[in-house]
Amino acid sequence: MSQLIRLKDIQATHRDLIGDDYYDPTGKTAYGVNEEKIGKIEGALVEDTTGRIRYLIVDVGGWFSSKEVLVPAGLARIVGDDVFFDSLTEAQVEAMEVYDHDYQYSYKEQYEKDRQAFVADSVPEAERMEIADHAYDAPNTLELLEERLTVNKDRIVAGLVKVGKHVVTEERNVDVELEEEHANIQRTNVDRPTDRRIGDVDGNETIEVELEAERARVGKDTYVAEEVNVGKTTERHTETIVETIQREELDIDRDGNVVDREGNIVNRDDITAEEVRRARGM
Repeated sequence: MSQLIRLKDIQATHRDLIGDDYYDPTGKTAYGVNEEKIGKIEGALVEDTTGRIRYLIVDVGGWFSSKEVLVPAGLARIVGDDVFFDSLTEAQVEAMEVYDHDYQYSYKEQYEKDRQAFVADSVPEAERMEIADHAYDAPNTLELLEERLTVNKDRIVAGLVKVGKHVVTEERNVDVELEEEHANIQRTNVDRPTDRRIGDVDGNETIEVELEAERARVGKDTYVAEEVNVGKTTERHTETIVETIQREELDIDRDGNVVDREGNIVNRDDITAEEVRRARGM
């Protein structure tokens, strides 16, 4: 009967089997059904003979105040730093036993407990499920992530135009033709008799003639000399934005060998890449 030991213990005692780049889910955020956040991964239990991950130790503090349970590793879907248990419900977790750090678990014993917990009477019938053997295989699908730029546009005030007016004073010269009357005295010698006598009238008799003249009268009328309309036109230009993005690449060559970043095949202490993959449950 194979025993289950904590991943951190096998890392300390069997590193020659699992290598330096063994997958460790500890600390990743855990999500249940409908991608509801339920807590985080506290570690994993692996078989002592093969090193395969069989269970994930999940702190379900998002559903319960304080509880750690063992969830079959095959129910997990790993995406980056997140672990999704797409079918795991709160009722199923409530039916599970609390993980005991001091207890020595065996693969067969825990397998039987799982089959009881997932079909317990406390679990709604719609949420009950039979645990298949492949549910204990560690996820062998690795999702490679990449970042893509998303560019949005915001409208900002790039400038402000104010149009006003002011008064300019200037002198204008205008030529105007004016008329004026001047006195023109004409004396004509006359030789004719008259009944009038000298002294009959006042000797100071005078004749008045009004002389007229034109005078310039200046007035000012206001006219609209110009109209100014202020509008806006839109001009387009292309701006180049430089940003650094990341993507994940698979560390494996065309023959299926695990390689490092320099492309060298990973072999540790005569352990082949195939043995490493088997140890990982791949």
